[in-house]
Amino acid sequence: MRAWLLDDLTGIGSLRLAEMPDPIPQQGEAILRVHYASLNPADRYLAERQYPAKPALPHILGRDGLGTVERLGPGVTLLQPGDRRTILRGEVGVTRPGTFAERVAVPVDHLVEIPAGWSEPEAASAPLVHLTAYQALTMWGALPPDSLTLVTGASGGVGVAAVQLARAMGHKVIALSRSEEKRRRLRELGVMTTFDPEDPDWWRAAKAAIAPRRVDLAIDNIGGKLLPDVIELLGNLAKVSVVGRLAGPVPEFNTATLFFRRIRIGGVAVGAWTSAESRAAWEQVLRLLSSTDARPLVDSVFPFGDLAKAFGRLAQGPMGKVVVAVAGG
Repeated sequence: MRAWLLDDLTGIGSLRLAEMPDPIPQQGEAILRVHYASLNPADRYLAERQYPAKPALPHILGRDGLGTVERLGPGVTLLQPGDRRTILRGEVGVTRPGTFAERVAVPVDHLVEIPAGWSEPEAASAPLVHLTAYQALTMWGALPPDSLTLVTGASGGVGVAAVQLARAMGHKVIALSRSEEKRRRLRELGVMTTFDPEDPDWWRAAKAAIAPRRVDLAIDNIGGKLLPDVIELLGNLAKVSVVGRLAGPVPEFNTATLFFRRIRIGGVAVGAWTSAESRAAWEQVLRLLSSTDARPLVDSVFPFGDLAKAFGRLAQGPMGKVVVAVAGG
């Protein structure tokens, strides 16, 4: 089979397309012939040694994907060759070979059916970002339906998923994006108001726009110098769910900004969920999306041989998910 191999942890520039032996299914596993696989910033973090996992090299990245079951390992009774399945989440692409390959071995308890009416690229791209967004929205317990939620990096994969799920929960959503066109599209998704984080006065404008209210929950995909401005908008007992660090470390963070409003900050890590917890969360995600007729948003689909270009698009800041067509690509 063809697979993109990561020879070292110096970055995605070390990826190379090569022939590899087909995987052999072990106990409780299925072999998927991959149709589509989607990219995540975590793939790049792992390739740059910014992720805790240290897989055996050469490694195959790719955490999301969809395909057809080709072979079954011992003990598998609930699947048949020819079934189409989506990978929910697990160690695929992290400590074990991932979906940037024509075939991948997956534990069957990490496979789910394709939601009715979804396209293959949509189903291949949704699980990780929507589970991440769901955890970010629920990790602090139940919030009132009319909560005011701020999403940074709102046009990315997790950002769009967070907007969709927050709206389905009844939240009022404020979104940040650098692109005027993306801010327009976010408003079409139901965002109450949007701001450009590169405007140094954006948080003052946002504070005026939502007065006398303050933000109840911030979902931060960006980090960097943006986080202190986000904290300026938070109300008493507000929470920050930290998803990513696309802008790097937070410079000169003043912890005193957390004291008197009793603000809490926590990290999001769907990898800490068990398979059962992920499945339960996925069922809630599908229920919420169905309640508003929302679907995963795919920015672009690249041929399998153009994985480097797909990562280039991810670095540019897509509107939704970047996907590669593995079968025939």
